[in-house]
Amino acid sequence: MTEQKKRVELRYLEQLSEMYPSIGKASTEIINLQSILNLPKGTEHFMSDIHGEYEAFSHVLRNGSGAVQKKIDDVFGQTLTARDKAALATIIYYPREKMELIKKEESDMDNWYKVTLYRLIEVCKTVSSKYTRSKVRKALPKDYAYVIEELITEKPEVLNKEAYYESIVDSIVEMGITEDFIVALAELIQRLVIDRLHILGDIYDRGSGAHLIMDKLCSYHSFDIQWGNHDVVWMAAARGHLASIACVIRNSLRYGNIDLLEEGYGINLLPLATFALEQYGDDPCSCFVTKPACETTETETELTKKMHKAIMVIKLKLEGKLIEKYPEFGMEDRRLLDKIDWEKGTVLIDGKSYPMKDMDFPTVDPKNPYELTPEETEVMSRLRTSFRHCEKLQRHMRVMVQNGGLYKVYNGNLLFHGCVPMNRDGSFTEVSVFGETYSGKELFDVLESWVRKAYFAADATERDMGKDILWFLWTAPDSPLYGRSKMASFERYFIQEEETHQEHKNPYYDLLSDSATADHILEEFGLTEEQCLPVHIINGHVPVRRKDGESPVKCDGKLIVIDGGFSKTYHNRTGIAGYTLIYNSYGLTLTAHEPFESKEAAVSREVDIVSRREAVELSGRRTLVGDTDAGRKMRERIEELKQLIEAYRSGSVLEKEAH
Repeated sequence: MTEQKKRVELRYLEQLSEMYPSIGKASTEIINLQSILNLPKGTEHFMSDIHGEYEAFSHVLRNGSGAVQKKIDDVFGQTLTARDKAALATIIYYPREKMELIKKEESDMDNWYKVTLYRLIEVCKTVSSKYTRSKVRKALPKDYAYVIEELITEKPEVLNKEAYYESIVDSIVEMGITEDFIVALAELIQRLVIDRLHILGDIYDRGSGAHLIMDKLCSYHSFDIQWGNHDVVWMAAARGHLASIACVIRNSLRYGNIDLLEEGYGINLLPLATFALEQYGDDPCSCFVTKPACETTETETELTKKMHKAIMVIKLKLEGKLIEKYPEFGMEDRRLLDKIDWEKGTVLIDGKSYPMKDMDFPTVDPKNPYELTPEETEVMSRLRTSFRHCEKLQRHMRVMVQNGGLYKVYNGNLLFHGCVPMNRDGSFTEVSVFGETYSGKELFDVLESWVRKAYFAADATERDMGKDILWFLWTAPDSPLYGRSKMASFERYFIQEEETHQEHKNPYYDLLSDSATADHILEEFGLTEEQCLPVHIINGHVPVRRKDGESPVKCDGKLIVIDGGFSKTYHNRTGIAGYTLIYNSYGLTLTAHEPFESKEAAVSREVDIVSRREAVELSGRRTLVGDTDAGRKMRERIEELKQLIEAYRSGSVLEKEAH
């Protein structure tokens, strides 16, 4: 070892001694870490493509994809009826709402409170048993931490345990805090059932509850997000990127969820509505039918169609300028306004002319089709102000950036939303980013660095380039989040011929039948079968057509696609209402969910989401914390602490506390 390396190590040990100032403190921490290494690994929960479906998302979190029901079965077996188990599960999912109903029907609430408390305590003991007391203590609700810890901790020194616990429960009921205490226990069970949540993209668009999902995540104990293309366009819009703002509004109008904009985020759409009525007042806008999330009046429907067309035309103009600015994005075929023959009423696409269904474009100058009119410029300026000044939206996007990324390697699994851009021969596609070409993992890393520059770069030019990369990730053919040859919005609105509507998938999706594809990608991201844990690719983005016999498990089990269609718009296509994946100490379990009826039905009729296990991969032995990424870091810390103890004993580092 060189003298310089020795000095660096000694300096590090001196810094470490600030945290562990004596041999005793360092030894205690080693013992603590060694014990944690031998505990079962925590449960990871994977969800993807939620698309604003808040109620279904919230319920799946509350029931832990069936984990709560399983814990109840483990604890009570045949000692409770199926009805009693369902009632207990509902109390855990929606404690306050369920208690309000029970109070209307139950004559002896004190007895009900006591029975329910005992049952919840038993479930709580089971779900907390795989964690250290320290970790459980951190999860306890502040107001009732001491009492809950007393109730769920075994006390061998207490001779009459039954009387001890009974006296605590009686006191809780007598003091009138039972309902709050039941809520605290229910939320603790929900918290302990899922150790870490992974969301593999597309929280936004289609459904109207994305802001509620983000509110939930803002206070969630442990999660990460792998950005989806529908997420990054919102991230860009929040930074004031005009083309992305137009995309976000167009998506919201298309799927009839403008409540997300107006009520969820307070975005003022009045300037757009006024402009649309002025420009398209006599236009039936028949190509701009929406998919309303709820019933609307005829007047509302007509106004929405006009707003829809107005923002779509603005979007085409703004995107056309971006495509011209960045020819390396490979999107020239998306500049279509200048390909319109205004006399013939046709448009030239891929060398072929097609008749247009709509030729009413009062704001488009055929000689300069991508220039915004002064009125359009004013509308976009006011919309940008609304997006930039919405505090809630900015807070949500900060959470998205701070807890997110384009990919994550975690406990042997490679997580990303869409695809790794590939050529038909299985090689990684070379993608140009601001004059330099990248592929594979390096492409992901470079693109993510530009995303972060959109938020954090000191230089204004770099911030603007980062915003443009967010838009690239949303829609470009070489984007790992989009992965299709084009976004055929123009064709779907304006051209009848369905041949023009086709969006061809990246070769990545055709290569998934070959396990060599998965091996190639896993190796690129540093994952090999030689590791302690089995390795997988887990991604979403493209809904699995389960009703047509498609399997979510591909590449000989090395790749799992967990987009089963949370969004209502996909239910007919997939035949289910979403997949979730659970990875616990026993292995991987992929679960398919039926549509969630409603929170009201869950509370009043104890209707849970019907879930079925689709695929199971069991471990040969129970996976311990020591096998995980966290375990590797703990072992490294143990070695460092041993070196510190040796330094204390040799005198090269002085103890800061007396023995």
